[in-house]
Amino acid sequence: MQRPAIEPTTPWQKSPRRFGTYLLMTVLALFSLFPIVFMLVTALKADEAQILREMSTFAAFLPTGELSLQNFHDVFARVPFAQYLINSVVIALAIVLFGLVVNSLIAYALARMQFRGQKLLLAIIIALIIIPFQAVAVPLLLIVNQLPWFDGRMTWLDSYHVQIIPFIADAFSIFLFYQFFLNIPKDIEEAALVDGASRFRMYAQIIVPLSRPVFATVAILQFLTHWGDFLWPLMVVRNPAVRPLTVGMQAFFGQMPRQWGDIMAFATMVTLPVLFIFLLFQKWFVQSVASSGVKG
Repeated sequence: MQRPAIEPTTPWQKSPRRFGTYLLMTVLALFSLFPIVFMLVTALKADEAQILREMSTFAAFLPTGELSLQNFHDVFARVPFAQYLINSVVIALAIVLFGLVVNSLIAYALARMQFRGQKLLLAIIIALIIIPFQAVAVPLLLIVNQLPWFDGRMTWLDSYHVQIIPFIADAFSIFLFYQFFLNIPKDIEEAALVDGASRFRMYAQIIVPLSRPVFATVAILQFLTHWGDFLWPLMVVRNPAVRPLTVGMQAFFGQMPRQWGDIMAFATMVTLPVLFIFLLFQKWFVQSVASSGVKG
């Protein structure tokens, strides 16, 4: 009598390729964490001579020697870090909140309404996605330099609004909203239209509740993008009162004497809020990618 074949008892025995894939992903994940570990460990080391001595060795990734929070205290003593932090939060949140409304309304009009030039407008939006910001930074700077503001100033430079208004409308965000709205069935909206509901009411009471994953995804992507903006604030901001963290860090890096422990402490305080937000809301990324619309 022939014995039945013994099947593998573990997932790794069933699929050696899966084991290799997970092993490779683990190695890459650890490799990508090296800069963050180096930054955190260096920020906690109190001895500047030790930091320089261990900079090119593996000890730079290990919490050796005396550890303290003195470097973080030095950052607040040398620069107005709290003001930089408030500026970055205000700018990033304003872009995200206004952008969610503006970009989703534009996408809703493209996905649900018929009007002349609709396809051309959509093609222009898609084309704008591939144009890098660096290509339009100088023309945009010349424009905002000559725009008056409500307080009588004849330029937008050195202000919050010059760092917010040009980035509220975003082609990539519009396209994400547009793709998601196309997959939402029109039956509910048609029923609401028969009952006399306006387009804006359908958007607010039907589309928005069904589109929470894409709203969350766009919000996170935009926050991460504009939290790390450097080129544009560097071009338009000279006043420390409206300077964001990225430009503040560049100015801090140029101060002498250059203390690497303080620099890493500054970088740590800039990075940790981003990591926290990403880890807290990462499930929305998966849900948005996996969602193909509401089935009805």
